[in-house]
Amino acid sequence: MKKFSIIIICLLAIFFSSCEQLLMEKDVKNTPTNVFEYLWGRVDQLYTFFDVKGVNWDSVHAVYRPMVYDEMSDDSLFRVCSAMLNTLRDGHTNLWSDFDIMRSDTISYWMSEYNCFDADLITLNYLTLQGHQTGSLKHNAIRNGRVAYVRYSSFSSDLSDKDLKYVMHLYKDCDGLVLDLRQNGGGSIANVAKLMSIFDCHHQKIYSVQHKAGPAHNDFTPLLDEFAPDSSILGKSSPYLKPVAVLVDRGSFSATSFFSLATQAFDNVKLFGDYTGGGTGLPNGGMLPNGWTYRFSCSRTIALDGGNYENGVPPDVRVLLDPAAVAQGKDNIIETAADWIQSGGITANY
Repeated sequence: MKKFSIIIICLLAIFFSSCEQLLMEKDVKNTPTNVFEYLWGRVDQLYTFFDVKGVNWDSVHAVYRPMVYDEMSDDSLFRVCSAMLNTLRDGHTNLWSDFDIMRSDTISYWMSEYNCFDADLITLNYLTLQGHQTGSLKHNAIRNGRVAYVRYSSFSSDLSDKDLKYVMHLYKDCDGLVLDLRQNGGGSIANVAKLMSIFDCHHQKIYSVQHKAGPAHNDFTPLLDEFAPDSSILGKSSPYLKPVAVLVDRGSFSATSFFSLATQAFDNVKLFGDYTGGGTGLPNGGMLPNGWTYRFSCSRTIALDGGNYENGVPPDVRVLLDPAAVAQGKDNIIETAADWIQSGGITANY
């Protein structure tokens, strides 16, 4: 668990370093031109995904800088700065003023464009009135009690050792587990480690992380390996070794993408559904000369297979929600995952 938290420590160090620099630059004159240039410059020096996003930041400057002039209103400046940041297509990018908040439209686009989750269908036909809720986990047994279905809707919702242990024990005789993380927009990295600890965790490598090391777009620190926590909540001798199908979609973002990356370290865990929404860089922020605050991704994560999946972690089995199945009261993504589990987790058939 200690090594798993290194990324948080590094980000905090970068954040406080940024704060110190902001204090040193507090005398920057508060004009719309300076505000725009300061924000563009901070992104230019610290953002980590220009290559992955295919963004030419100099060209972005050429487009938006002519829109800025010192006599413009605050709301007009906010709109220009927001539009500039939106070119990054990064859900971890925000701008806050005292009158508005800029959020990337990437998340809402993915959630509306790719329909992979029907909440009412899940409630009525899978969780049902006989389902259970233990802490932040909703769960039930499906397939005549042979497959456990567990819904975790947000990594912002706390997970306790007691709750996880109870749920795992309740379904210990099932053939496997369907863990539904669709439309889980992320949250706490600590909860990623907590949920992962039900698996066979023995400090194996789960992915690697880099931070910016200089102002050039390709200046990065060496890769820092991150490791799985201990399987401590169930006892180190009894991790969950049966097949686990993790369901994800384009609404699965940030912490959910980190969890999805980590599944590559476990032979009994497979991803089903659609690509995640990405968000595998943790954000950092600061303050502009006019008092507005901002954040954007200042780290990047490399998967065990060497991939940079900031734009979306690919599923092992890609299957989208079928309207015809929904009309019959079935979630075909859950059904495909349950079939895999009841086949004994035989990958060759999928």
